[in-house]
Amino acid sequence: MTADYDLLVIGGGINGTGIARDAVGRGARVLLAEMGDLASATSSASTKLIHGGLRYLEYYEFDLVRKALKEREVLWGIAPHIAWPLRFILPHHKDLRPAWLLRLGLFMYDHLGGRKLLPSTKTVRLDEAPFSQGLKKLFQKGFEYSDCWVDDARLVVLNARDAADRGADVLTRTKCISARRDGKIWSVVLRDLATGEDRTVTASVLVNAAGPWVAEFLHGVIGENETSGIRLVKGSHIIVPRQFDHDRCFIFQNGDGRIVFAIPYEQDFTLIGTTDVDYQEDLGDVRISPDEVTYLCAAASEYLEKDITPDDVVHTYSGVRPLYDDGAKDAKAATRDYVLELDGGGDRAAVLSVFGGKITTYRKLAEQVLAKLEDHLPFKTGLWTGTAPLPGGDFKVDAFDEEVAGLERDYPFLDKAFATRLVRLYGTDGRKILGDAKGIGDLGRSFGFNLYENEVKWLMTREWARTADDVLWRRTKLGLRLNKQEAADLDSYMSGHLADQTGAAA
Repeated sequence: MTADYDLLVIGGGINGTGIARDAVGRGARVLLAEMGDLASATSSASTKLIHGGLRYLEYYEFDLVRKALKEREVLWGIAPHIAWPLRFILPHHKDLRPAWLLRLGLFMYDHLGGRKLLPSTKTVRLDEAPFSQGLKKLFQKGFEYSDCWVDDARLVVLNARDAADRGADVLTRTKCISARRDGKIWSVVLRDLATGEDRTVTASVLVNAAGPWVAEFLHGVIGENETSGIRLVKGSHIIVPRQFDHDRCFIFQNGDGRIVFAIPYEQDFTLIGTTDVDYQEDLGDVRISPDEVTYLCAAASEYLEKDITPDDVVHTYSGVRPLYDDGAKDAKAATRDYVLELDGGGDRAAVLSVFGGKITTYRKLAEQVLAKLEDHLPFKTGLWTGTAPLPGGDFKVDAFDEEVAGLERDYPFLDKAFATRLVRLYGTDGRKILGDAKGIGDLGRSFGFNLYENEVKWLMTREWARTADDVLWRRTKLGLRLNKQEAADLDSYMSGHLADQTGAAA
């Protein structure tokens, strides 16, 4: 019996889409099924950093830090539109870690990961411009080091885009209801949550990349009883009006041993996070708690010149990290590395489950998943994802400003903010969205700020967007810009557009 697919991936977060992209690029027949929207859970709720994890050095996770540091420039290189370098300032707090320990940690951070393009660490004065702006005057000395930023949800979508462009089938709003072994083949029932219709497909191998639902999938769908433990840890963030004008980010030490970031966000805001709270509640309704808001406000206020209060918060988001349960006493100490478990083989269809993982190391995780599946899948090519650009990322890492200037030149009706946003989100695909438009009116209906019908149609036809939330909080961050009525109008438009498409197809 020949299966419909070589590989069926469950989960449309960063790990699932990264695995699907890598596998189809090597010649495998791939299907990815996601029960919600792409990146609708943990993968859109990160601090949006490509980083080694400076604090992980304190837990002696040198291999994880080295692996992550090496990925910073790789991901920047394949996605220079949605990823870019940041400089972080770590103020020295005289009552916490001593300066010599910070210097040692940052020396290791500079040299573990084979850094080539990112600038090295240096000592800075915090009582002088520009870094004195925004900070309390009692902080006089700090250390400046490099990491990178990434638009996490767009990283997921672009991996799915590339997988689909290379031949993978990507199904969103599609839940795996059951999976049973029929010898060497899986028989899997998938339910379209929009229509309620079920379909059965067969696959040689299952990859369980369900994130926080990884154990639930093993127990409830496959019926496995003996599996590794997973520790669910909630991380929450708050967004407040911009607290400082310079482009540096701050990393603040706290008395409880944790760190909190304060990062310039979407031009007019500051992103503050994150928390580490063990979580055992509803995975479908993850929200920040009042205690977390208070914690983040207090942590930032210890350093920032202007105290942050809950009344300053304009938006929050939370996600649940599916960490491998290594028995750590505190959530903050639980390993951020991943564990891959393969069950089956020989005469039994194989399933590989992913426990843990980080945005930064998703590409290496995918390579290791496929290395474990070499005996089960018909690969035709070797490693490739570290050099092939993601959709829209086919320009040099230092050419972002040139791309923006070129868009402004060729579409003179765009202002700089609009052109920059298009390049940041879509890279060279921004031109495909604009098409042959000669004026702003050619972009169709306006939904508020600088969101027009052309872009919404692109997101629906090319990026699986189905609701206003998909567009405003995952494909873009324009939820911070549009009011409730504008968001409702967008949702109504998208619903009508989908109904028209369904009717035409029927």
